[in-house]
Amino acid sequence: MPPPQRILPLILLGALSSAFADDDIFFAELPVVASVSRLPQRLADAPASVTVIDREMIRSSGIRSLSDIFRLVPGFQTFAHSDTAARVNYHGVTDDNDFSPRLQVLIDGRSLHSPLFRNGMNWALVPVALEDIERIEVVRGSNSVSYGTNAFLGVVNIITVDPSLVRGTSVSASSGSQGVRDHTVRTGGRFGDHGNFRLTYQKVKDDGLDDDYDWRDSYQNRRLDARFDYAVSMRDSLELNLGRVEGSFTRGRLDTVVPAVEDLENPFRDLEESSTWMQVRWLRALADGEDFSLRYTFSEDRGDDGFISPKYAAPYNDLNESGDRGLRHEIEAVHNFSPMENTRLVWGGSWRRDAVTSNTMLRDRGEETRQVWRAFANGEWNPSKWVTVNLGAASERDSLAGVHFSPRASLAFHVNPENTLRLGYARAWRTASIQAYRANFRQADVTTKGDLAGNPDLPAERLDTWEIGYLGDWRAWRMSLDVRHFRERVTDRSLQLRPGPDTLAKGGPVPISEQSIQNLAIRGYELQFKWQPFTNTRLLLNHASMRVDSELSDNGRAIELVDDSNLYFPADMEKYVALAEQSAPRRTSSILLSQLLPGGFDISVARYWVDAIKWTRNTDADKYHRTDVRLGYRFNLGEHKGELAYTQQSVDGEHVEQRSAGSKPNQRTVDRRHWVTLTLAF
Repeated sequence: MPPPQRILPLILLGALSSAFADDDIFFAELPVVASVSRLPQRLADAPASVTVIDREMIRSSGIRSLSDIFRLVPGFQTFAHSDTAARVNYHGVTDDNDFSPRLQVLIDGRSLHSPLFRNGMNWALVPVALEDIERIEVVRGSNSVSYGTNAFLGVVNIITVDPSLVRGTSVSASSGSQGVRDHTVRTGGRFGDHGNFRLTYQKVKDDGLDDDYDWRDSYQNRRLDARFDYAVSMRDSLELNLGRVEGSFTRGRLDTVVPAVEDLENPFRDLEESSTWMQVRWLRALADGEDFSLRYTFSEDRGDDGFISPKYAAPYNDLNESGDRGLRHEIEAVHNFSPMENTRLVWGGSWRRDAVTSNTMLRDRGEETRQVWRAFANGEWNPSKWVTVNLGAASERDSLAGVHFSPRASLAFHVNPENTLRLGYARAWRTASIQAYRANFRQADVTTKGDLAGNPDLPAERLDTWEIGYLGDWRAWRMSLDVRHFRERVTDRSLQLRPGPDTLAKGGPVPISEQSIQNLAIRGYELQFKWQPFTNTRLLLNHASMRVDSELSDNGRAIELVDDSNLYFPADMEKYVALAEQSAPRRTSSILLSQLLPGGFDISVARYWVDAIKWTRNTDADKYHRTDVRLGYRFNLGEHKGELAYTQQSVDGEHVEQRSAGSKPNQRTVDRRHWVTLTLAF
């Protein structure tokens, strides 16, 4: 393997040996997307910027974890899995927890947000293998109109491979440094006269990041995923998705005073998590350009990292903060039609019931539930070839959070077939988790106020977004450019804190709760450039620049005046301000260059630059750069196909992506990791 500084010249030399092609492989046309308005639209007509990640991009990037692919999406931030799950944020609005509650994540229409995981996405339990992903549509901007309150900042819509395209069996195995041991088996075929199926089992395992100080790391994930499609008639089809994913991770610390001794208040233990799901979708074609779908989804999530704590008296010493169970039932109906010429409309409604049980975080409360009713509509109007108008609205009624209305308007000017200018406004809401409204974590005995309490009066966060977008599609040059300038205002951003005294001398400790304390102003721009200069060469370039400013909300200013609250002392206040204003790096850039080589070989290089970032009040990461390289060789064995690939991540050495500040050295160090993958298809 040549050193990194020599890889780029070699790729360019290979590119120069190729002539321009008559057929446009990579950019034959800008893709059609359906994740913005839930109507199939050209990118030039869509009311938001969208990054489309296809199977070839996933393969070229050399990733093992789905969360890593978002390094190639402008405005996104992520860090590697360690003793905490990987995090994926957009525009930096983050919490002091392990999940992503402001970014909606869907797989074939099913939301991966869970009531157990604080109404967020647990990236340690991704339920689909990378091999089964056909494409990912990432909506960069608020989309509560189409997908509800979790689509506060954006949407990640994962579309899996159609079972009709999977025939036979394929096996894949990876082995490498840091304990990388991955195995995948996938099979597919027909069932009956009108049905197709796809079945995948995968096990992913590694030893985690270097653990040089007071923590330990390991990672193991097992997933079984099945999809069955059946054509009932010429007009009707059924889809059935079901599966289960399990994860096992290490939690705990060594004592910070005597490093060789295990911390009894946070001992080493396994965190066992799982998710089981089923989804049924009926699709009926009513007429040309008109269809109706009905979907039912069930999911059950479980977690367990229980231990006996010496800090509390019985029975409150039996702690299991990651437990216990979350349930979700959801029904959604969607109708897509054209009411008049040059106009398309999609409208629908849904009902959802969430339930969560936790003997630790919801002590003595039993099963807590919420119900959410929602109605939405999106319309597209093309009065002329020069203009596209998008209008949308949604209303959501939440049994815990009340009623919220989300409008959106967008106007696209098609200056000519190659250049489009878009203006847009959207309002979104983000409602908190069941735990935020109903938490009850008790201390030593029943007479003591809870250390963590729910806030039934917690208002929803509000987001108002104005944006200007430009889309260039230069097919003659096989290149495209997407630029988005945005101004976002978040009102009543909520975080966990103690809104009152925590000493007995001042009337007893006030429990920690989630409070709306800040208003944020986020502004900046993003750009995404794609180019296929030669038949066998692909280039993707992304860049984002943004700034976050904060001020206390009305409730935050009231808490600031309460003696001994978390906002009363300047040092505490500074942490919350820093968490707001430094949670998005000022600048991030990425580049992915892939090149087909003679003899069945191909090579790709991904390079990332990330400025300093603050993930939680007590975790900082300095700016870093990272380079990943992948070399593949595709071959035939008789009638069978295969591929042998070598991947190396962090080629240019160790760096820190999550936690580096403070007196603790070597925190969450990401070092070189490499592995070999062999894939055979029968």
